[in-house]
Amino acid sequence: MTATVPAGTTSAGTTDERLDEIFAPIFARIAEGAVAREEDRRLAYDEVSWLREARFGALRVPVEYGGYGATVRQLFRLLIDLATAESNLPQALRVHWSFVEDQISALPAPEAQDWLRKIAEGTLVGNAITEPDVGAIDRYQTRVTAEGDGYRLDGTKYYSTGSLYSDHILVAADKDGERVSVLVDATAEGVTQHDDWDGFGQRLTASGTTEFNGVKVTEDRILGPGYGTAGRTYATSYLQLVQLSVLAGIAQRATEDVSEWVRERKRTFTHSAADLPRHDPLVQQVIGRLTSAAYTARTLVLDIADQLDRLAETGWQDEQLLDKVEFDVARAQATLIPLVLDATTQLFEVGGASITSEHLRLDRHWRNARVISAHNPLIFKLQALGDHVLNGTDLPYAWSAGQK
Repeated sequence: MTATVPAGTTSAGTTDERLDEIFAPIFARIAEGAVAREEDRRLAYDEVSWLREARFGALRVPVEYGGYGATVRQLFRLLIDLATAESNLPQALRVHWSFVEDQISALPAPEAQDWLRKIAEGTLVGNAITEPDVGAIDRYQTRVTAEGDGYRLDGTKYYSTGSLYSDHILVAADKDGERVSVLVDATAEGVTQHDDWDGFGQRLTASGTTEFNGVKVTEDRILGPGYGTAGRTYATSYLQLVQLSVLAGIAQRATEDVSEWVRERKRTFTHSAADLPRHDPLVQQVIGRLTSAAYTARTLVLDIADQLDRLAETGWQDEQLLDKVEFDVARAQATLIPLVLDATTQLFEVGGASITSEHLRLDRHWRNARVISAHNPLIFKLQALGDHVLNGTDLPYAWSAGQK
């Protein structure tokens, strides 16, 4: 299939209005089944196929390679909207976006052009980074070793987020003592994927175990330095911002779900200040807190996305701006995690025991927020921030694959 330029695009990319026209109906359709998927723990294969058909994964691909040419801000605006519909999906696609950015940065290399055209046709990339019981990236047991006229890949990974939805898997491995990234086909012989992620939230991210047993690898699929390579990188802040966009979407969806429930509710407490819950000033205060959390999260995410756009214009090379974005995204994490967790806890104050009904599944908002917030534990970010402010210590850039 030949990639074509999407209707409504120019060399400058696609407008917000056109992107909303394409994706808002898809997000609405995805949102309709959110509670049912949660109840059944049904992985979102159909929903990912809808996004694939609309080439959601090609948002950042330049127009000349068949993509939408979206800005980083436009991407994250849509990630928040997708997270509002289904918080699992932006997380499942998280590494896909950094893979796309790496290819854009590598232009005009022929290999990068080829990958961008494939992505414009719907190709998605998942990941297999963290290993069971291995807490540091320099102790990976997954190995790339020479075999015949190529290589073989062997090892076991956990938290293979999004790989069950993807065409290719980006694998972190050791090659002769060097950390490398290896791109393998998800359906390659020797690749075995398991849906065994058992977290109490973000259940549909396809973050289970992946086994690689004698998977054949060609030279062109060994992409160079892997996660944790020393030095400044845009990827730390970029990948963290995906997680924060998920929090922003969770807060927005919680606001919408609880507000709808309150509007329809007739019963209240005998000592309530109003006959209907929606007129009760205390209930209104809870909704006010929810919508404020959603607004704050969205505003911070988009502010940092603007900074990433400016950084992208430098080819991700401006060290001063790299440090600023890294600092700001860590501070945003420290602000948004407690804000959204508190709001999604307080939402239960708007009603009696009936609001805890399994049919409503409103608990999923807190569970999802709690799990997404644990991926890069806040205690470590706060310490790094404090050390940086007090002592000028460099911020920790290496994306820690040893922490989920």
